[in-house]
Amino acid sequence: MTDVMHNFELYQPGTVADAQAILKDSDDPWIIAGGKDSLGWFKDRVKQPSEVVDIAGIEELQGIREEDDGGLWIGALTTLTEIGASDVIKNRFPALSTAADHVASPQIRNAGTIGGNVSQDTRCGYYRDGFPCYRAGGNTCYANTPTAMNREHALFEASRCVAVTPSDTAPALAALEATFVIQGDGDRRDVSADDFFIGPDIDITRMTSLERGDILLGIRIPGKWAGSNQYFEKVSDRNVWDFALVNIAMAASMDGGTVSDVSMVCGGVQCTPRHLSEVEDLMRGESPGSNLETLVKRVAASGAQPLNFNHFKVPMMRNLAARAVRSLAAG
Repeated sequence: MTDVMHNFELYQPGTVADAQAILKDSDDPWIIAGGKDSLGWFKDRVKQPSEVVDIAGIEELQGIREEDDGGLWIGALTTLTEIGASDVIKNRFPALSTAADHVASPQIRNAGTIGGNVSQDTRCGYYRDGFPCYRAGGNTCYANTPTAMNREHALFEASRCVAVTPSDTAPALAALEATFVIQGDGDRRDVSADDFFIGPDIDITRMTSLERGDILLGIRIPGKWAGSNQYFEKVSDRNVWDFALVNIAMAASMDGGTVSDVSMVCGGVQCTPRHLSEVEDLMRGESPGSNLETLVKRVAASGAQPLNFNHFKVPMMRNLAARAVRSLAAG
């Protein structure tokens, strides 16, 4: 029976300490905030945790705070609508603001949080429909067979699983070199974006480094890229609600008409946000223009291994990278 949730115990702590205590004593806990991903799992009855810990009421995990270095602290429970509307984010980190504005629909952004957006599980249809795939503890990948529908799946770094990261804000945060602050059982740790998102070669059951009992407190964006030239673009089947087929985020510093430094990250092409390192190396010290766009197109999708139905992602990656470069020429 679908769309009917299972029974579970609901806890609503008011502080991080209270939440940690509940999680420590729980046998099968599931953390929920905005619930935009979790409630779908519950209604489809694919995930049936016995205990749900609703942290939405913890005020210390909410809001945006300016840091001394020009960066920002964003609480994990800050909604995507708040991030998209924030003037300080628009002025300093427009790539993140634009990315937040492209998540799902206005109604979902009003409730969905930045912490939930970066922590959500993959949207692979086979996995979410309950197929016993590798990620679900089985012994095959149903999306990587001769007859599978895999137009939304990975081009790179597939290790048994070909699912991709579904987050629109993740590539922007990775490009901005954000740090994720996590509260574990008795310890607090800072994790870089490159280490926060993990692939199936590290742990096929998770998409982030969050472990059982961990709470994502917030995200710290350093001032390094504040006010730089930034770009975000998302391509999806529909402009509202749909997840990205491919998206791209870029932050670049200019010096005398040339690119002095750049960070470019692509989403929707592998399990984690993909740094386009070859593109970054190619751009540094060069002037934006048609010649650079042509060169970027050649290397942006280097090493891609398309599946049966997602070959279109290769030229899409190339064109998005070229459009990011073009944005620099346009000022």
